[in-house]
Amino acid sequence: MSARRFGLTASMAAIGLVGALGGAGLASFAGAQSKPESLLPPGFDDPVPTQRPTPAPSQAPGAVAPPAAGAPGALPQPGMPVDPSTLPPLPSISREDLARLPSLEQLENMSTDELDQLLGLKPKNDIPPGAQRALTRVGVLAVDEGGLPPVALANQSDKLVRAVLNGTQGPIVSRWGHILLRRALASRLAAPLGMDPIEFAALRVGVLNRIGEYATARAVVQDVDTANWSPALTQEALTAYLASGDITGACPAVRLQGSQRTDGEWQMWQAICNAYAGEAALAATQLDRALFRGAAPRVDVLLARRFAGAAGRGQRGVQIEWNGVDDLNPWRFGLANAVGEPLPDGLLDAALKDRGGAYYARAGALMPMVPVVQRAALAGRAAREGILSADAIVDLYSEVYNDPAATGDAETNAATLREAYLATDPAARIAAMERLWAAGAQLGGGDGYGARVLTAYAAARIPVNASHAGAAGDLIGAMLAAGLDRNAARWGNIVEEGSLGWALIAIANPRGGEVGQGAVESFVESDNSEAQRKSAFLVAGLAGLGRLSESDAASLGGDLNVDFARQTRWTRAIADAANVGNPGLVVLLAGLGMQGTSWKQMTPLHLYHITAALTRVGLEAEARMIAAEAVARG
Repeated sequence: MSARRFGLTASMAAIGLVGALGGAGLASFAGAQSKPESLLPPGFDDPVPTQRPTPAPSQAPGAVAPPAAGAPGALPQPGMPVDPSTLPPLPSISREDLARLPSLEQLENMSTDELDQLLGLKPKNDIPPGAQRALTRVGVLAVDEGGLPPVALANQSDKLVRAVLNGTQGPIVSRWGHILLRRALASRLAAPLGMDPIEFAALRVGVLNRIGEYATARAVVQDVDTANWSPALTQEALTAYLASGDITGACPAVRLQGSQRTDGEWQMWQAICNAYAGEAALAATQLDRALFRGAAPRVDVLLARRFAGAAGRGQRGVQIEWNGVDDLNPWRFGLANAVGEPLPDGLLDAALKDRGGAYYARAGALMPMVPVVQRAALAGRAAREGILSADAIVDLYSEVYNDPAATGDAETNAATLREAYLATDPAARIAAMERLWAAGAQLGGGDGYGARVLTAYAAARIPVNASHAGAAGDLIGAMLAAGLDRNAARWGNIVEEGSLGWALIAIANPRGGEVGQGAVESFVESDNSEAQRKSAFLVAGLAGLGRLSESDAASLGGDLNVDFARQTRWTRAIADAANVGNPGLVVLLAGLGMQGTSWKQMTPLHLYHITAALTRVGLEAEARMIAAEAVARG
């Protein structure tokens, strides 16, 4: 909206601003203005009222008489000449004050909220003090909901916590490590010693965005009043809102911060938010100017026009022009899905194959406006990484099965999954699961672990029977992908010692128990994984959980060329955090040590220290799941 919305021209708005800086001095100009002249012909004016003498008011006892006309401080009387020496002096305005005044073009582009703040009509934070969120604890997950203790990092060095969070660029190789890190970052935590709470929130939200947890990141930023957002927190919030498809969710902060940024994306976001605030004319002007000046690529501005036009009445139709667009970016992906604009054929597929394609898979898997068949193709990666739970991906394929328009791999996999749950013969259910495991590349690529997550509950429904012992390892691995450790432990009397199923139960069994060196050696002998990585992970996991003696761990590690006594700066840091019983710092350091895109980037030494530290701070269940996952995927 322009300043004319207030009945002001841009020049008058600027005069009003000078009045705000100059105080009452401008009021003196009112007396210098001449009386408006009537434009009516003679005889059409209002009749002049009859002049009647006004009785002099009686002086009340003790009242102070007004100063006589012409005396210093007296108001000028109508019809009397004004002596300039009797007027109060005008306040001085410095060059700095004038330099801070916005230009006429800036005034015309300002929204109602910006003008209110500029003229001092609206405070920066209009939330009543009693309703403002405290910054002593920021997050959405309480301790009784699975979060970490609020003071877990309160007494830690801000430099260490800052370095760990900045160093976690994601993703996390372990699904369970990802889940644990998400819990820590979403917990209601106090800022470390010496760190500003807003900076701490921005660092945490940044890690959540980098590992694809956009919905959780959005929830954390919403726990901070927008008036307190820093530029860093604002940028991370915009990333989370855009990846979640919640474009207007960022509008309170965008309108509050106004013209603090001038980049093209910010200008488009400002226009969208102005449109949804009822200022459609201003939004159209801003987008026209952005298109004319090339503030952003043409297709990006057109998408913003389409989205902003949905808020107005009688807006112009917007035709999205994809000609010449051969790459995808987060703005195009988010806005196109938000307005229901189909992406050109091959554009998304090419983006998914690109180095940054993980963003579109993680964001698209959770966007409710994305067609369900398309979401199914992206959900496997989200499930493999820990973004989607087993329940969520099963629900998604249930929607695919009930969609009459579903075709291709998604329809086939949905029908196969239904057979894995409902076939009468357990052998037929196992066969259906094996087909899904073989098609793991269609369910998110990678090592196909997303298919294990998809079939976790179907695997738990298979009766424990020796006739199914051949598939026990794969069934147990699928169960543990969803944390069904007690269901997996029921196969303990069926699996053969030294088999994959035996190794997974030896690690994941919640009842624990020490494992002998001979049993582990039998697994090593039958291990045909690359460089016997499964065996190395098994030894590291059992040693970290305390289920293998130090002498046996050292002996087996020597056979596998793993030195568990080797120390690094990271191993010392996570061991020290465990020694002082700090689960928050242990989890952050564990996430730092589990970064990567493949389990080939994970070392047995790192797994040993992660499982050992987590066990010592009371997170033994999470340590078991991470170690079992390492053996299953190694």
